[in-house]
Amino acid sequence: MDGRLQGKTILITGASSGIGKSTAYEFAQSVPSGVKLVLTARRIDTLKGIAADLEKQFPKTKVLPVQLDVSDPAATQKFVDGLPAEYQEIDVLINNAGLVRGVDKAPAIQEDDLNVMFATNVHGLIHMTQAVLPRMLKRNNGAGAGDIVNIGSIAGREPYVGGGIYCATKAAVRSFTESLRKELIATRVRVIGVDPGQVETEFSIVRFYGDKSKADAVYAGCEPLTPNDVAESIVFAVGRRENVVVADTLLFPNHQASATIMHRKT
Repeated sequence: MDGRLQGKTILITGASSGIGKSTAYEFAQSVPSGVKLVLTARRIDTLKGIAADLEKQFPKTKVLPVQLDVSDPAATQKFVDGLPAEYQEIDVLINNAGLVRGVDKAPAIQEDDLNVMFATNVHGLIHMTQAVLPRMLKRNNGAGAGDIVNIGSIAGREPYVGGGIYCATKAAVRSFTESLRKELIATRVRVIGVDPGQVETEFSIVRFYGDKSKADAVYAGCEPLTPNDVAESIVFAVGRRENVVVADTLLFPNHQASATIMHRKT
């Protein structure tokens, strides 16, 4: 792992918390010889704190924190074009930024919730991919090189009541991921999909508009995955030999069998 990833430049979106943050730490500790991490999120102060801690714990790792809202396509392209020379050659793109808002069912779905979920989860992921991919394709005399990791969800495989829009966005991510893999078959760019089941992050707090009591109830009576569990799978997939593509990963906690089938202790 260390030898394969040493010196790689890794871009992680949504890196201020949850899976994105854990993935940054997992890369740093898995590659003691050092990687270069580009961490983006909307909360720049949080990112700067994470960057300082990573560089303190892992002196050979370099970190560039950048404030970015991936739902803004112009800002995304400007960010990629303006990367410092040291970080220009992105080897690994982790499209992690995403969110969920509300549990409304049609016809009561809020327009703002619909728009922000599609803008972030789908448009943001596609815009970031399109900004980074041309750089990957130029390598090896046009044969390409690099990894694109799209973080989906079990919700993209199995829709559930009250999640119609979020599930639709993650189904779109899954379809885009599979199409991209087929489109890039003649290159050396790997396309990797990771679909977690229930993970305890800020996800539910955002879904319930900051109501922590409702968010806590989602995880009552069970032990969800941690962001570290997902991060380990991401780094494992990226760390495989170049000819090995861990194309599709579905992760569940032990109490979960599908998006809607879970065992809770009473």
